[in-house]
Amino acid sequence: MISGQAPATPHAQSHPVLPWDAHNQALVANVHPAEWINPTPDGRYNLVVVGAGTAGLVSAIGAAGLGAKVALVERDLMGGDCLNHGCVPSKALIRSARAAYDAAQGTPFGVRVTAGAVDFNGIMERMRRLRSGIAHNDSAKRFSDAGVDVFLGQGVFAGPDELRVGDARLRFSRAVIATGSRAASLPIPGLAEVGFLTNETVFALTDLPKRLLVIGAGPIGCELAQAFRRFGSEVSIIGREAQLLPREDADAAAVLAAQFERESIGLALGAKIRRVEKREETKVVVFERNGSQQELAGDAILVAIGRTPNLEGLGLEAAGVACDGSGVTVDDRLRTSNRKIYAAGDICSPYKFTHAADAMARIVVQNALFWGRKRQSSLVIPWSTYTDPEIAHVGLYQQEAHARGVEVQTLTVPFAEIDRAVLDGEPEGFARLHVEAGSGRMLGATMVARHAGEMIGEVVLALTEKAKVGALSRTILPYPTQAEAWKRLGDVYQRTRLTPGTLRFFRRLLAWRR
Repeated sequence: MISGQAPATPHAQSHPVLPWDAHNQALVANVHPAEWINPTPDGRYNLVVVGAGTAGLVSAIGAAGLGAKVALVERDLMGGDCLNHGCVPSKALIRSARAAYDAAQGTPFGVRVTAGAVDFNGIMERMRRLRSGIAHNDSAKRFSDAGVDVFLGQGVFAGPDELRVGDARLRFSRAVIATGSRAASLPIPGLAEVGFLTNETVFALTDLPKRLLVIGAGPIGCELAQAFRRFGSEVSIIGREAQLLPREDADAAAVLAAQFERESIGLALGAKIRRVEKREETKVVVFERNGSQQELAGDAILVAIGRTPNLEGLGLEAAGVACDGSGVTVDDRLRTSNRKIYAAGDICSPYKFTHAADAMARIVVQNALFWGRKRQSSLVIPWSTYTDPEIAHVGLYQQEAHARGVEVQTLTVPFAEIDRAVLDGEPEGFARLHVEAGSGRMLGATMVARHAGEMIGEVVLALTEKAKVGALSRTILPYPTQAEAWKRLGDVYQRTRLTPGTLRFFRRLLAWRR
């Protein structure tokens, strides 16, 4: 389908940054300064970038650094979802939640700590302070100083090679759409009337909800559910599928579910929500599960059921850019149906990750400005869910390999066999590797560990460089570390190659040499 034309008028900030304290004022002063005066366009741009989230920022500063004349357009807050409503604030909260949990769990380590009450206001203030400190990296001034013409306002395509921001006309040789995505909602009867939080509003809280209901058992829902439980909220997760993190390895999800149960996080999985009600000051979610109608009551509801692309108001029809409910349609080189216009990031990718947006933006700069032929299908994109333990993955899952007709050899090392994990009191996880049977070609990997996101990089590099599994066995790692699990998997694979016939030959050879 083709997007409809939208009026070329500036767009007010759609997400007020609350509370309006010194930290958030400093944030906005960087990423949407009230006194900002848009420059006057002068001639045709090599690249016009629509959207100043990760994909847009990387595209703009990368192109400008190579000598291109670049315009960057943002209608809301520079830095996009990652800085303002996503990665940055959520990871600040997760770190505070981990500190609270560790303070209360010292006894098994022989450390008796009288844990004080969690200071939720202090936690949120720390998050806002750190976020505002990071904001300069994504600021209008920094990009302007780097030679980028920064326009704050709604960008609307007025033709196949022209974008308008208010009265300004930005003509371009190439453009990239990088408008990202936002939290998706659900057409649940009563939900809008009762009110709910998303990742775009939860970080504005100043009071800790006593009871929090989380709709959605994906990464965002699981991460925030665990964090708020560790802050002291009573938390329940309501999920449609039968497991947490439905797209992940079932064994990995089971490890996380067991941890959630230990932390008294309620799990209502396999549920079909029927309606949401308000009963005095209580919010009630009514759902069907296991053949019966059930309900959960809370003081706040967090909806975390995925993302929807930001397509509205761009005038894509005037530019001849095709799109559908998943976002802007692109080919493998990230070109849209208008060959002068590219797209990168959440607006066109199934991988809604900051690092994926960064990688795609680098492809755009090469392909759009320098006749490059880079393909997004060549990217090796890992991901991590930042629960405790974390679940990190890269490449194919076993069932995906089977669906492609590839015979898979799956190798698993439990962390109970890794000395450092035992010493750290973290033996519940595992490292898993999927290898093409017979060739030793690595296909994918999953790790469940407290710092899995930090440790998946070794396999990401191996897959990127098309190394075989024997490379893991040859790699020397410090002892003791939990990352040693990858080397152990390489050793396990090497032992599988020791067939009975080979072993008999070695025995005879060694007997002859005695």
